[in-house]
Amino acid sequence: MTWDSEEPNALKPTAPLKGRGAASYVTGRFASTAAVGADDGWGSVYEDQPGRPQTTVTEERARTIISRNDSPDIGFSQSVNPYKGCEHGCVYCFARPSHAYLDLSPGLDFETKIFAKPNAAELLRAELSKRSYQCSPIALGINTDAYQPTERSYGISRACLELLAETKHPVSVVTKSALVERDLDIYQEMAKEGLVSVHFSVTTLDNHLSAKMEPRAAAPHARLRTMKALSAAGVPVGVLVAPVIPMINDHELEQILQAAREQGAQSAGFVLLRLPHELTQIWREWLELHYPDRANHVMSLIQQMRGGKDYDSRFGARMRGEGPFAQLLQMRFEKAHRNLGYGRMPSLDCTRFVVPRLIGSQGELF
Repeated sequence: MTWDSEEPNALKPTAPLKGRGAASYVTGRFASTAAVGADDGWGSVYEDQPGRPQTTVTEERARTIISRNDSPDIGFSQSVNPYKGCEHGCVYCFARPSHAYLDLSPGLDFETKIFAKPNAAELLRAELSKRSYQCSPIALGINTDAYQPTERSYGISRACLELLAETKHPVSVVTKSALVERDLDIYQEMAKEGLVSVHFSVTTLDNHLSAKMEPRAAAPHARLRTMKALSAAGVPVGVLVAPVIPMINDHELEQILQAAREQGAQSAGFVLLRLPHELTQIWREWLELHYPDRANHVMSLIQQMRGGKDYDSRFGARMRGEGPFAQLLQMRFEKAHRNLGYGRMPSLDCTRFVVPRLIGSQGELF
């Protein structure tokens, strides 16, 4: 890996890191200090840079586990995230800026420094046991993928899912991982009672592009194969074309929708690329490294849909954008959605919820 140190405030990567989405340690917006590279004439500025950063997982004793939101353009009000950070390394991930709250880089730290919550199921049981708890569907692993590689060894998502099945609590999942098929036994039983839906995020059907943008997520064909397996088992599945990026993957919109429909997807949606906070620098670095010939054109189209800025955070606009190009994407999606016979996901049933017993409570003595 080589670096260009001509910029006064940061080292600029000049080659991508194999197996990683981000190319540098972008400084978080809350950091009080920032490292600045300066070449002393002996080339030492390059020697100090990492070759292939390794993934580390830190166990964290979480204090709460259910996150709540009232965003009008998000289809759920409750979510559970078993992990912070995500090894999938999707360069476009809107959750990257959340690592800045940990005083870590939303760039490489986000995908190499993962935090696991082994007590997630225990906390979830306590939350669901409260008299004040009102049942509504829980989205499992929304900020970061519940089925990222770390889940293979920790099994935290499965533990949470087992509790939700035990209490007949409705749950929805969005994932880029084929690992979700591991829990098919639970999903199949929950589906019989209208308690689960699974959406697969499919960004591209091109394996080469996927390897660049989302290097440690399941390959596109693996996601489609897993979608077919869940659908065949009676689990409601859908597809999210997310994110749609002009001049990168927007031309695949119809093909992705068709491929997912052929594998059993019942519902479909799409989300325009979002670039909040530090993500705009991470994304621009990636563009310059992988598509320098079209980087300016891509950003021009993005800004045309974002009121002249890299990002517009307004509800209603942040997911779809505005302007002629955004309208064209919407029209293309609606036409394909209609022609392919997509419908809606069945509503999840909240009436079956059973308050869980607290393990070790005195009530179990009687």
